[in-house]
Amino acid sequence: MTTIRQDDFINSIHHALQYISYYHPKDYLQALNQAYIMEQSPAAKDAMAQILINSRMCALGHRPICQDTGIVVVFLKVGMNVHWEADLSVTEMVNEGVRRAYLDPSNVLRASIVTDPAGSRKNTQDNTPAVIHVELVQGDTVEVTLGAKGGGSENKAKFVMLNPSDSIVDWVIKTVPTMGAGWCPPGILSLGIGGTPEKAMLMAKEAMMTPIDMHMLQERGPQNRLEKLRLEIHQKVNALGIGAQGLGGLTTVLDVKIMDYPTHAASLPVAMIPNCAATRHIHFTLNGKGEADLPEPSLADWPEIFRNDTERARRINLDTLTRPDIATWKAGDTLLISGKLLTGRDAAHKRISEIFSRHENLPEGVDFTNRFIYYVGPVDPIGDEAVGPAGPTTATRMDKYTDMMLDHTGIIGMIGKAERGPETINSLHRHGAVYLVAVGGAAYLVSKAIKSAKIIAFPDLGMEAIYEFIVKDMPVTVAVDTSGHSIHQAGPKEWKMKIGNIPVAEQK
Repeated sequence: MTTIRQDDFINSIHHALQYISYYHPKDYLQALNQAYIMEQSPAAKDAMAQILINSRMCALGHRPICQDTGIVVVFLKVGMNVHWEADLSVTEMVNEGVRRAYLDPSNVLRASIVTDPAGSRKNTQDNTPAVIHVELVQGDTVEVTLGAKGGGSENKAKFVMLNPSDSIVDWVIKTVPTMGAGWCPPGILSLGIGGTPEKAMLMAKEAMMTPIDMHMLQERGPQNRLEKLRLEIHQKVNALGIGAQGLGGLTTVLDVKIMDYPTHAASLPVAMIPNCAATRHIHFTLNGKGEADLPEPSLADWPEIFRNDTERARRINLDTLTRPDIATWKAGDTLLISGKLLTGRDAAHKRISEIFSRHENLPEGVDFTNRFIYYVGPVDPIGDEAVGPAGPTTATRMDKYTDMMLDHTGIIGMIGKAERGPETINSLHRHGAVYLVAVGGAAYLVSKAIKSAKIIAFPDLGMEAIYEFIVKDMPVTVAVDTSGHSIHQAGPKEWKMKIGNIPVAEQK
């Protein structure tokens, strides 16, 4: 009988969560680098370059790949012959490991978990509780698979109850374009098929934590029906032309994962969950001989990528910018912005809305006139950092507040990730404003452009407070120009047509 000690289990969870916060899995790096080499879309290629550069920086600096350090999901397979030497329950031990990981002073991770989700939504401050799934199995070990899943990709999860005769492929191809780019492609698309609704969702989540092997599968060919289905979905999703960050390109998904389970004769449950560019998961086994062994990867696993953005990017001084200036920008333009930025996301926008509804003034120091707002919830800084990793959050969530901001604040632009809805695009056009995108999955790289950061309003909101950033050469792309042209509409449309003329062998 194996004895698993409490401290060994807690410390393994703690160290594993720190490990995956700054180390991409090797299989993901290899797949993304191959996609980068093959990519023909300049915008998508640059986005992948930023993700790869950011990943290498995080590995060297031991800082989070993404500012959204995720909700922790843990799958435990506990051997029935295991004895626990512990005062806490398994759930309590997992959550203690999470608590220690997210509060670790050497690499503080962003706490994103809120209680009372339909009410006060108060942050728990330590990213607990985790979502834990426990299975009792034969044996005398504890197998642990854990991931940290960002909200941008979690929010794009889909579920459907199909008729048994319906096409799963048709549903996937119809549904993926509706997910937009908020899940930060290129990533992994994971499906759970069969069982019951909750079983399908659980399988989809578990399947995405398996290694990427699409390249191997393409080389040897399918050996069963599920592998054939994976190949078909992979090819057809990439043929949509959505591309990295939704900018249009050859690669939208690096792999497609599928798990299935017997189901009722009248049912065909299908769950689909995407995993983003910040793919974070790990598997280890405890056998009673101490903590998990998490070997440090070799720096040679990371390709050395260099960007040449200074040659084609326009340098912009935010502090002297006017509406006539931004009217010259076109969707797809690459910019390097410098100057003062204000930040704000969901909670800050909600509070601004409440202030305006009471006909009150914004807090002292909050002046958006001729300014840009950056949708971000940064990680706390350590050492001499001005701010921790500070990549963009999904801008679509702020669409409901866009008219309010444009009507009442004098703002001329917004920065985030992913597409904007048609009403927001019309509002930007009507007000002569623009929307820019930074690369989701390049949070540490972006933070290096932030030279100073201070909270100027709503400090009680934590990472959702309004900050004032001073930035230097922060890389962004014009996503919606003042004419209402959107790169998230034009890019995928253009590349879908181009891909249709590229032989399948070239697309692999």
